[in-house]
Amino acid sequence: MSASVGAPSLPDADRAVAYLEENSSELRGCAIFSQAGQVLAASGEDPEPWGEAGRELIAAADAAGGEPVAHAHVATGDGEAFCVREGPYVAVAVTDRFTLSSLMIFDIRIALRQLAAAGGRG
Repeated sequence: MSASVGAPSLPDADRAVAYLEENSSELRGCAIFSQAGQVLAASGEDPEPWGEAGRELIAAADAAGGEPVAHAHVATGDGEAFCVREGPYVAVAVTDRFTLSSLMIFDIRIALRQLAAAGGRG
């Protein structure tokens, strides 16, 4: 798949997280995982808090569908959570309430595609 017009080259997971943080004013934070569940990059100083919570969200979404899901979206009164799987990566993001879910999923998918296309390193 070729890069979208205007899509950034994202050579590593840290740059993919930075791209998502810059593009969404509603984003509270996000993390990018390998297929094996390793946190490759995350918002904030310490990526580890994202590890267990992110893996649990991904596992719950997969279990609900009976197979690995392409994406999932959970909305609560306090905010919204997303997980998006694309190629060898899965991203988890937390946003403010009433975030436009289709745009958030699109932005995450573009970031993961660009990361994969660049042979993204963790």
